[in-house]
Amino acid sequence: MWKVDLNCDMGEAFGVYTIAPDADIMPLISSANIACGWHAGDPHVMRRSVELALEHDVAIGAHPGYPDLLGFGRRNLSLTPAELKDYVTYQVGALAAFVKAAGGRLHHVKAHGAMYNQAAADPNLARAFAEAIAACDEDLIVVGLANSHLLSEAKKLGLSVASEVFADRGYLPNGALMPRHLPGAVLHDPDLVVSRVLTMVKEGTVQAKDGSIIQLRADTICVHGDTPEALAHLKALRQALAAAQIKITRVSGGDSRV
Repeated sequence: MWKVDLNCDMGEAFGVYTIAPDADIMPLISSANIACGWHAGDPHVMRRSVELALEHDVAIGAHPGYPDLLGFGRRNLSLTPAELKDYVTYQVGALAAFVKAAGGRLHHVKAHGAMYNQAAADPNLARAFAEAIAACDEDLIVVGLANSHLLSEAKKLGLSVASEVFADRGYLPNGALMPRHLPGAVLHDPDLVVSRVLTMVKEGTVQAKDGSIIQLRADTICVHGDTPEALAHLKALRQALAAAQIKITRVSGGDSRV
């Protein structure tokens, strides 16, 4: 029997603006990465998202990003490691307070957007991100891109890690995610999403844009809540994973086999 976590970036509304159908998505996932108010979210959205996750017994993760509401946190910033560390500490602390107030416990941390990609590629930023998590709570699981610097730096600090793969994104030959402006960067066909996920979980591989095969480990699968087909993807994945006898369970930082 195999097992895998099914996660989604949640709480990315802001004020009167709604990004994704969080109430419909939450029952379909095992882990939620909740925006911390900088790339998206606000205090009210954060509180409601935490409560919704607890209602459905979904593991709660902090989803820190860059202070870039206009760019939805998907534009690169030039930061020193010290600056990144402060940004992460600030946001994780804010969400942790809402989780504690609701009677829950923060479970993991996953960076958002440009912060995620830059920390995956730059070992100095990766180290700063991991140091921030270790200082906040060394029991938190660090969720990061498969084969990335972020996972290796977190491991060096003795943190638990979860290797993340993406159901709805294309890959470059080096294992990075395709930039969103490129054709094929975002996948919209549920059948294609399902077939790729099953291959990633059971075979540990994914086909890159150029046809090459990337070796990776799939501890947790991300479906982006702001993708228009998010609900269709999640429903198709749950059905396909069950048929393949792959158990959906919250990320633990352990092996993908029971």
